[in-house]
Amino acid sequence: MRSYTASVTPSPIIAPSILASDFSRLAEEVHAIEGAADWAHVDVMDNHFVPNLTIGLPVVQSLRKATKIPFDVHLMINDPARWAPAYAEAGAYNVTFHAEACDDPVALAKTLRAAGAKAGLAIDRDTPVEPYLELLPYLDTVLIMTIKAGFGGQKFLPEMLDKVRDVRRRVEVGGLEVRIEVDGGIAADTIEQAAEAGADAFVAGTAVYGAADPAEAVRKLRAQAAKHMGI
Repeated sequence: MRSYTASVTPSPIIAPSILASDFSRLAEEVHAIEGAADWAHVDVMDNHFVPNLTIGLPVVQSLRKATKIPFDVHLMINDPARWAPAYAEAGAYNVTFHAEACDDPVALAKTLRAAGAKAGLAIDRDTPVEPYLELLPYLDTVLIMTIKAGFGGQKFLPEMLDKVRDVRRRVEVGGLEVRIEVDGGIAADTIEQAAEAGADAFVAGTAVYGAADPAEAVRKLRAQAAKHMGI
């Protein structure tokens, strides 16, 4: 059984995306990864920032009561400054909002931390990461999209790993404790590339929930990532 802690460690984080799970059995699907996964990745889409509409705060609040696994909430929504703090107050471990949707990322990061959550900044496929590197000291997580935000099941874009490398270099130069997370097309054949580029947290949807044994799929992904992180 994995021990869920709040500290940042060198070990890889595997965060299965419940977007790929069976929504009619959501609590059961989360229970299927307990003891194996580090976080449960929760994709919140508003049909405005991205075309799709998924789950929102009431579902997160209800699901929080059903499991102890930390929630990694990814807000693909407009006006995150208005909505994000409620997810922190609902018990999310990490709340990530998109750079493209936020006028003052530092202020929102401070608000999220004050509400008891880790603060994450997501960078979409077509957004350069360079303008946000100076914000790293105010963040706990940087999420690099390795697809276009808003749709599950897309093909991994290896060219996005240059952003991961840029963030990793800045984190190491600054001696910062920032998780570098990748989201999109992460599976057995891509997690190694992402780990070698410097990622240490990995969102996997179909690779986990499309497997016969989701927990075993998580363990295999972690082993692959750890090997290529030099652990």
